[in-house]
Amino acid sequence: MLSPKPRLLRAHQVPESYRELGILSGYRPPRSSASQCLLSLFGMNNETLNIWTHLVPAGYFLWLLLARLRDFGADAGAGPFLAYLGTCALYPLASGAAHTFGAMGGRGRHRAYCCDYAALSLYSLGSALAYSAYVFPLEWLGSTFHDFYVPMAVFNSVLSTGLSCYSRFLEAERPCLSKASRTLAFVYPYIFDSIPVFYRLSRSRSERSLALHSRHSLCALLTLLSFTSRLPERLAPGCFDLIGHSHQLFHVCGILGTLFQLEAVSMDMEERQGLFPLPSSLETFGSLGMGAASSLAILGICFLSLRSEPLPREKSH
Repeated sequence: MLSPKPRLLRAHQVPESYRELGILSGYRPPRSSASQCLLSLFGMNNETLNIWTHLVPAGYFLWLLLARLRDFGADAGAGPFLAYLGTCALYPLASGAAHTFGAMGGRGRHRAYCCDYAALSLYSLGSALAYSAYVFPLEWLGSTFHDFYVPMAVFNSVLSTGLSCYSRFLEAERPCLSKASRTLAFVYPYIFDSIPVFYRLSRSRSERSLALHSRHSLCALLTLLSFTSRLPERLAPGCFDLIGHSHQLFHVCGILGTLFQLEAVSMDMEERQGLFPLPSSLETFGSLGMGAASSLAILGICFLSLRSEPLPREKSH
């Protein structure tokens, strides 16, 4: 039976690690039960839109994935696209779950966000698999960079998972370093994955997919700016507690970028059919499996190492 819907708290009533700059109210009680976290999906708090802006797109990407899986046997070159589409569905699903259960105390909160980071790292690997198979500049096919592009992407995804999960250990005592580490963990793989796209954008704008790749790059920049700037809530604390704060904008820009990227990859896959030596299913899903297995190993180490959060300190009056 579900517990009663939890009351909402102000920033001074929750531990410092739960507070967000410029968000003064709308916090769920720390150490909420799983059922209380689920109930919070249907009441307005400062995480509600963070959750739904990823759960709804996750459902859409899952629907696309299931539709494409039905035709998988008829399209031998669709393996990288399916692997990529699977990671598109995975990362917003994991993020929605992390924000849903983020009010659970102790290890549960940290574990939820570590799973979120691992899923986002796998999305970067899925993007690299799709780029290698359909998006690379034609003059780079068979080059040394093309040969090592996917292995490097596997390494980058593992590095991203490790660095982002490690940032959870820094959050309480060194929050600035924690955020910098987490930002680097996701910016670096994006830049590496996008080298083929940046090259194509610098050489030509005549291909139809390049406009979509440009929009994806713009959304990626807006995603970074919204994550690091904490705007608009830092300019008007308390005014964007429930609607319009930077993390919601971060989610929306990220999903819009993925939609543009998905359309661009689909267009390149269709228009460049027959021009690429496509990898086998074993190569594609083997690379994805290596990245996933390594990330799971890192998660296991983190789960064993994470300690419970301290109880909030009482403030003197």
